[in-house]
Parts: sequence; structure tokens; C-alpha cells
Amino acid sequence: MTSATLPAARRDGLVPATPPAVEIVVPVHNEAAALPGSIRRLHEHLSTAFPFPWRIVVANNASTDATAAVARALADDLPGVELLDLAEKGRGRALRAAWSSSDADVLCYMDVDLSTDLNALLPLVAPLISGHSDLAIGTRLARDSNVVRGPKREFISRAYNQILRMSLQARFSDAQCGFKAIRRDAAQQLLPQVQDQAWFFDTELLVLAQRDGLRIHEVPVDWIDDPDSSVDIVRTATDDLKGVARLLAAGWAGSMVVRFLAIGVVSTIAYAILYLVLRPELGAAVANIAALAITAVGNTQANRRWSFRVKGRENLVKHHAQGGAVFVLTVLLTSGALGVLHLVDRAPGHAVELAVLVAAGVLATVSRYLALRFWVFGRPAPQDAATAGPRRPPVAPVAERAGR
Repeated sequence: MTSATLPAARRDGLVPATPPAVEIVVPVHNEAAALPGSIRRLHEHLSTAFPFPWRIVVANNASTDATAAVARALADDLPGVELLDLAEKGRGRALRAAWSSSDADVLCYMDVDLSTDLNALLPLVAPLISGHSDLAIGTRLARDSNVVRGPKREFISRAYNQILRMSLQARFSDAQCGFKAIRRDAAQQLLPQVQDQAWFFDTELLVLAQRDGLRIHEVPVDWIDDPDSSVDIVRTATDDLKGVARLLAAGWAGSMVVRFLAIGVVSTIAYAILYLVLRPELGAAVANIAALAITAVGNTQANRRWSFRVKGRENLVKHHAQGGAVFVLTVLLTSGALGVLHLVDRAPGHAVELAVLVAAGVLATVSRYLALRFWVFGRPAPQDAATAGPRRPPVAPVAERAGR
């Protein structure tokens, strides 16, 4: 089988007449010792237990040992195995180069240690071939997963994925599992947006896919930790956190929180004007309740439409009823603050009253956001996808080409 030394000359221009349904990329850096056993094991599995046409690509990224020579020998010896030799280091860079030049319908990758049971490969790619989903990931954190690894790695993995859920609203469970697949059209859409070239590549790809409304399928996997892994956990974790901060900053301007805060600022200004207008006639307590009641309806509707992207009339009455309950909480917080102020000063100026009410309103805003986000407009995530976008048609009639 022909191998290539540069991405531009991949497979020396000798592309098979019929592209494979699935391409499995194995990114490697200084893995000369582990490579032969892993590639032969993967090749045997695909040859005997995989129903679709396939190709294996060893993506060597700037190895300084004999990895390139070993991979080239494997490509010459095993049909369906090819070498993509890159001059620069980085797993993300290797995957970008391999996926960008591939003609396969579905693009996969797995770590060279083959920690994931290969029997999960078919469940991983099947939803992509059928058109049900756009990406698929193996997850070690599902209830049905069977994972063998030390407590340190287990803690780091769970903590990292929890950070993603809290900071980036990630709805996928395991960003770091080295066992993923993507449809070629989805890869063409996402790869130009991905900036990271190293280990954060996976996370960034998934976050951008979620933001673009693509469907992410999850497959519970059996996974055994490789004790000889060369990954620098501390450095990788540090780089990942930097990547999280970058994505958080990039998405901040258009985020739900920013839209909510903008609506909150407008509501607060409207509330302040109404309070000052109504205060002389109604008194502080009644003016506060009246101004809150008037602005609460508009606030709930604006957040429904813009912050949480809820359209149409479905659940409209329910949402406003729940918004009314949140309004009661706001009344209690602001009225309580007003009552404390009048205990301290029986005749405070209107400006002082307003300042106290606005300060209490800030606390009420935090409570309001949490209530709207997780109660009024909260939606359960689909069980097998990060988003519930429309299904796409199958990429190709690959069943007609099954078998190699």
C-alpha cells in the first residue's frame, strides 16, 4: 500500500476509485514500539468484524524515533494501511491534516494504545453512516461503561468534564476519550473554526459542534488505562484550561448570560423610572411592587424570546406563571431590604431608597437567572445527542459497498 510523506502528496496521488465508508486515523508521536502491535490488532478487527469499507491512516506528527519507518513498513505490508507523515507536532494538527484530505464518508480517530475496546467501533460509526448524528464520541463516564484506571486519572477526567458543563454549558459527558468519529461534511464545517492544534482539539471541536446545533451521539465504552502513556497530565490539563478560557471569552459576547444581563439592565432602568414616578402617589412599598409587576412581565417575555431562544406560543402561559413565582421572590427580597432601611432610617430620601432597592435587585437578578435557566426555561438534554437538530440523510449507500 502506498504511503505519503506530506499531506499535499497524500497517498502519492493514488486515491482508490471507490472511497472507503470509514477512515480510522491513529495519531502518533514517538510510538515506534507500540505501533506494530496496535495497527495489526486494529487491522485484524476491521478485516474480520467490520461490515463497511475502511482505511487506516497512521498520522505521524514529528516523531524523532523510528515511528515513521515502522509505519511505512506496516503500510507496505498491510492492505488498507497508509502513512501520513507530518513535520510538526500536535495531535490536533495531525487530525486536521488527515481529516481535511480524506475522501471517506465518516472520519474516526483512536489512540494508538487502543485502550478502548474495538467492539465499540461499529456502534460509534453506525449513527453517522445512517445520518442520525453528525459526531459520535466514546464515553467512559456513562453508567454502562466499564473502565479500569487509577483514581488520579478518574478524578481529573470527571473534574475536567464538570468544568466544561459549568463554564461552557457542555452537554456531552466525556470530551477527552480518544475514540471519536465525525461525518466528513461536519468536519468540513467545523475544522476551519477550530484553533487548537494539540490535546484541546477534541474539546474545542465538540463545543463548536454543540454551538452549531450538530447532533452528538455518545457510546458507552469499555476502557483500560495505559500505564505507559506518555501524556504529561499536568501540562495537558493546564493547556486545556487555557483553551476553556479562550472558548469562554469567544462565546461570551453572544452568550445567554450576556443577553440576560442586557435585558436585566433595561428592566432595571425601566423599574427605576416607574418607581420614581409612582413613589409620590403610592408610597415606597406599593410603588416597589407595582414597578416590579409591570417590568416582570416584559422581563420574562424578553428573556423567553432572546435569552433562552423560546419561540411560538407553546407553554407561554406556563412560562409567565412561573415567571410570576420568580417575581414574588424578587418582591420579597426588595421589600425586605426596604423594610430594613426604614428600620434604620424612618425618613430616607427617595434616592437612598432607590439605591437600596437596586442593590437588592442585583441579588434578586442572580436568583432570577438561576430560576429561569434551570426551572422556567430549563430543557432536558437528549439522551443520545448534545442537540436535537434535524436528522440528515445518509452520507452514501455504504451498505452496497460493505465488506473488504
